[in-house]
Amino acid sequence: MLLPRVLTALVGIPLLLWLVHAGGLAFGVFTTGVSALCCYEYALVLRLGGRPVQPILTILFGTALAACAAFGGPAGFVLTMGIALVTFVEMASSTHSLDRAALTVFGALFAGWMPAHLALIRDLRPHGEAFLLMTFVSVWCMDTAAYAAGRSIGRHPLAPALSPKKTWEGAFAGFVASVAACLTFQRFALQDAVSPLFAAGLGIAIGISGQLSDLAESMVKRDAGVKDSGALLPGHGGVLDRFDSFILCAPTVYYVLSFR
Repeated sequence: MLLPRVLTALVGIPLLLWLVHAGGLAFGVFTTGVSALCCYEYALVLRLGGRPVQPILTILFGTALAACAAFGGPAGFVLTMGIALVTFVEMASSTHSLDRAALTVFGALFAGWMPAHLALIRDLRPHGEAFLLMTFVSVWCMDTAAYAAGRSIGRHPLAPALSPKKTWEGAFAGFVASVAACLTFQRFALQDAVSPLFAAGLGIAIGISGQLSDLAESMVKRDAGVKDSGALLPGHGGVLDRFDSFILCAPTVYYVLSFR
């Protein structure tokens, strides 16, 4: 299981770093594609678990919202029309399921709109590329430290009902790693953009929101009784599994940077 995980990372990380550097159309298409796949896997997970959802509209609605974030489209209009369309489809159905409508809209926002904030971070001027790289590296360091500490010294379950293997010890290690990564980035790449205090605060925000985001995706899978969101990435599960930490983290980073 470790070898496929390493091989996927060896291919995926350089490609992702190139896309972040390229920005523009390339990263916009990438972000929109990731959100589309996340919406697809979200709908698949719910259907496998017997939960009601409108799969096609979940994908289309979420992808349209992500495209608005990536390319500067009318997000308010898309949000309004998407909710209206979901409502009309449900009204025309034989079951009129409010649960199905709610889970469809939630999926479009949760798996489509939220991770697409990565594109909004990249578009921040003049340091969007550096801030986005810092976000990715901080989340990777957080996930790695949390996993390593959880396996080696983890004793106290963090949220056993949602993710039995996660521990408080792992969460604390991930939190510290996130702050350390942000401070390192500030020292070597963002010294003129933000202060060490601000970088530490951003690391705290990433350390909290990233791990809560992971638990939120676990909640979706747990509710549906599914272990992985997919198998597209060998050793990593699905795209939603790989980008789960960014669902709440990306918006948090974007708005912290926007309002600084």
